[in-house]
Amino acid sequence: MDESNIIRFFGDNPFNRIMDSLIDGIDESFSKKEIQELSGLSKGTFYAHWPKTEELGIAKVTKEIGRTKLYTLNTSSPLVKDLLKFEMRMIEETAPKKIAIMARAKPKKNE
Repeated sequence: MDESNIIRFFGDNPFNRIMDSLIDGIDESFSKKEIQELSGLSKGTFYAHWPKTEELGIAKVTKEIGRTKLYTLNTSSPLVKDLLKFEMRMIEETAPKKIAIMARAKPKKNE
């Protein structure tokens, strides 16, 4: 699995993994347990870093099923908008380079 731009640029830490999971699942709703699993974090680590996600408005509740709340990326947050712009800019900057590297590595038909 390729390292995401968020992780590559900001570092591999629990908070960034949570953000990255929410960005990857944009427009989808997840329980905290699902976000924890998508992030690859232990329960304790996830819950130690989740409050910052809510404080910064990165995640928002989309619906409640019984006592379970479902969350999604808060795309109306100015911070999230900036993160998404950054992500798109990184994709634009790195995609041509990845294609060029792959093209050089691909063997030619006559070889």
